[in-house]
Amino acid sequence: MAELGLYNTLTVLDEQPHGLYLDDNDGGKILLPRKQIPAGTKIGDSLRVFVYLDSDDRPIATCLRPKAQLHQAAWLEAVDVNQTGAFLDWGLAKDVFVPFAEQTHRMEAGKSYAVYLYLDNTNRIVASARLNRFIKDEVKANWPGAPIPLANGDKVKLLIAQRTDIGYKAVVNDTYWGLLHNDDIRKAIRIGQRVEGYIKRLRDDHKLDLMLEPVGHTKADPLAKKILQKMEESHGRLNLNDHSPAELIELQFGVSKRTFKMAIGKLYKERKIVIEETGIRLATEADQKSAVNKDLKKEAKKESGKDARKPAKEPKSSAQKAQKAGKKKEENNQDQTDKKPAEKKSAPKVYRNPKTKSEKTLSLKKKS
Repeated sequence: MAELGLYNTLTVLDEQPHGLYLDDNDGGKILLPRKQIPAGTKIGDSLRVFVYLDSDDRPIATCLRPKAQLHQAAWLEAVDVNQTGAFLDWGLAKDVFVPFAEQTHRMEAGKSYAVYLYLDNTNRIVASARLNRFIKDEVKANWPGAPIPLANGDKVKLLIAQRTDIGYKAVVNDTYWGLLHNDDIRKAIRIGQRVEGYIKRLRDDHKLDLMLEPVGHTKADPLAKKILQKMEESHGRLNLNDHSPAELIELQFGVSKRTFKMAIGKLYKERKIVIEETGIRLATEADQKSAVNKDLKKEAKKESGKDARKPAKEPKSSAQKAQKAGKKKEENNQDQTDKKPAEKKSAPKVYRNPKTKSEKTLSLKKKS
């Protein structure tokens, strides 16, 4: 059966004045209004169509592209508000309904809101502004032992949903909340904007920090292409280099100075640009040949230096090896001969007074 709120590939069964009837893959038919029929469509062709409910709650197909489909977050404008709820423009003939119970505060016509599309208990496609009911705050494995769905550096789709004191909250892949810190924002963004981003860090508390630029050296590749395109549009020159102010680089390309230096360094190593004092320019054939010659000279100089420091050793014959071994043996025998134990010297004789000490001593004092 065709799935409501999603794209389906259906086969054309019949043509009537008011449109084409498509096979709903369950024995039924779904109408594709005549004004939606692509030119040249015939019976038996397969069409990729979006299926939703018309005003009478009957499935109907369209070739129009809605602003969001089922299980997605979107930034939609309220076009009407009545006693039952609000109606948002999602790009189709019938607006999507938001009940009052699914509004965080009373919606107003002409204003836009971040909402999530889902099927209610009557199988109707409705929207909810209570995103926390559908968007997860933590990134965890879907079941024990399963891999975590996201990792550092992954490319993701973002919907900028809310401004905070430290940055912007964004819906990641219509499933998780993430945070873009002010320090990581180097280009203008706005609430409601859909942009591509990257996972900067999956924190220990399972929450996401985001970036608008690729993480690490992978960000240099797309920026290098932009720099080349900019130079081609500017007659092969760009008045920026690795010494230019960070503010000027951010104004031109919306990236940090470090990222810019990585990109031009990559282009320089590939011999696509020449770095000068006032900026950079596209490398000519002469520049590339000169760079190749310099590399060859450096390599030759390096090899010659190695040869000078470490002369090659000539291989020794077996006779020379035997002669060297014999000579070494003779030297060892001579060393053993020279190392005889030294003769012991006799200790010096000590002469002692044979008389014993007496307590009485002679007095030489004259008697008075």
